[in-house]
Amino acid sequence: MNQFKPFHLAFPIRDIEETRQFYGELLGCDIGRSTDKWIDFNFFGHQLSAHVRPEELSMAKANEVDGKNVPVRHFGAILPWEEWHHLAEKLTENGINFIIEPYIRFKGEVGEQATMFFLDPSGNALEFKSFQDESQIFAK
Repeated sequence: MNQFKPFHLAFPIRDIEETRQFYGELLGCDIGRSTDKWIDFNFFGHQLSAHVRPEELSMAKANEVDGKNVPVRHFGAILPWEEWHHLAEKLTENGINFIIEPYIRFKGEVGEQATMFFLDPSGNALEFKSFQDESQIFAK
């Protein structure tokens, strides 16, 4: 794979404190700069900027992928295999209501991956995935 290059994503939220707790405490993201209107997180090496803009939040539309309704607008991270499983256990223990429960997608096929979907407190859809074979990330 290519050398890691972090990305930046800004997205709307409804409340700074619930977002700080969710991303900072539950997901374990380090917190960067913040004001009463926005907060930055180190999201697995990437910079997320959560901005208080509740009027920009909307219900996620979905497309079918592998027999599941996948939210079209979502973001997340690709984690190492063991880290993904640890996060899935932690989220389950903390009562996260999954949109798509943790499972193996495309089992035995090109692009086989572990995946799970859930919402943050503002309704933003997140996907976390993992590949045992990283060469499958962009496989056709």
